[in-house]
Amino acid sequence: MKYLLIITTVFAILLSSCGNKGLEKGHQSLLEASKQELAAALEERDQLLCIVKEISVSMDQIKNLENIMAIAGTQSLEKPDQRARLLSDMVVVKESLKHRRERLVELESRLQESALYTDDMKGTINALRNQIDRQTEEIEFLRCQLLSTNEHIHALNNEVDSLNTTVAIVNDNLEAVQAASACLENELNTCHYVVASKSQLKEHHIIETGFLRKLKLLEGDFDKEFFSIGDKRDLSTLVLQSNKVKIYTNHPGDSYEINNVDKNKILTITNPDKFWSLTNYLVIQIE
Repeated sequence: MKYLLIITTVFAILLSSCGNKGLEKGHQSLLEASKQELAAALEERDQLLCIVKEISVSMDQIKNLENIMAIAGTQSLEKPDQRARLLSDMVVVKESLKHRRERLVELESRLQESALYTDDMKGTINALRNQIDRQTEEIEFLRCQLLSTNEHIHALNNEVDSLNTTVAIVNDNLEAVQAASACLENELNTCHYVVASKSQLKEHHIIETGFLRKLKLLEGDFDKEFFSIGDKRDLSTLVLQSNKVKIYTNHPGDSYEINNVDKNKILTITNPDKFWSLTNYLVIQIE
């Protein structure tokens, strides 16, 4: 909107100065103007309009940079090359603004010596100069903001590196704890079972009996190697391969079932937690 207003003003001033300084004087002024003066006036007009157009382009460039800074924040500016490219774009825009201001000063100096330099023209040039100054301030503000962002990101990167180191240490400790926990859990769920004849159980000192002597189970130096090792979470059935079985160890009666299948007994553990709640050993005698 400012761009259109400036162009309209410039055209109005130039047309008024070059050919419309009043109906009563316009025709006479054109006749008196030399070809060189007319050519110079047209050249100055074109230069001024070019500067107006370039200022509009600068406004678009700055607006685009502002949008990038606003939308991206620090997330899409994490890579150094992205920030460097954006900073380079800002420097280019700033240098362009400096060059346009110098051209405007040079043009104003020439216009001051011509009939085109009216009060309206002077006001228009001041407006253009103020616009360039504001754009220069805006681009400098964006540049400082980006540099501040760079410093902030650098500090955050250092903090992230420190946190990553801490997290790595914590993860190592956690893995060690998890490994120890898994080992303990496996140990707690380890069970020992044996299915054998009475003579075998006695041979390995798992049971001890005698005349008028009470049965002794898993006492003294019994042979632990004779037991099979299982996992309470996985051990659900045992095929006993006998039609006569006797369980010596103590397990709640409602935590298991013994069924006949093809003349063999099959032990089915229906409630593992309850079944192994009293002992981690299972001793079964078969015949």
